[in-house]
Amino acid sequence: MNGWDALIAVIGGIVLIYAIRLVFLVLYAHKHPATVGMRDALRLLPDLLTLLRRLTADRTLPRGIRVRLVLLRIYLASPIDLVPDFLPVIGYADDAIITALVLRSVIRKAGNGPLEHHWPGTPAGLTLIQRLAGTTRTE
Repeated sequence: MNGWDALIAVIGGIVLIYAIRLVFLVLYAHKHPATVGMRDALRLLPDLLTLLRRLTADRTLPRGIRVRLVLLRIYLASPIDLVPDFLPVIGYADDAIITALVLRSVIRKAGNGPLEHHWPGTPAGLTLIQRLAGTTRTE
């Protein structure tokens, strides 16, 4: 195998991994359709970012949860996304889906208590965040 073959194999592998991740995101989005409009999402964004910062700084949470939250914050701040943000609608869908998956993981490990404690917004906003993460207050 020469250098060009190796380069093509690496690029092909990266494209394959990218395609598999896109399929996963599409399947997840289809299974859990967005129930919030763009205007509502923009209203929730500052509260959600504050929540992520507060949860990350909460030393009572297990390290694994805080690491996930740090990685999520890095992903959201990064200009490199799974789906580029300049694509209409789907460009931000990957951010929303990944955020929902991480929050679901956090709630399953730590319960709703930390989420409710650190939520800076309205109770209706918290309920919406919990619903988008696939959890409810009673879990």
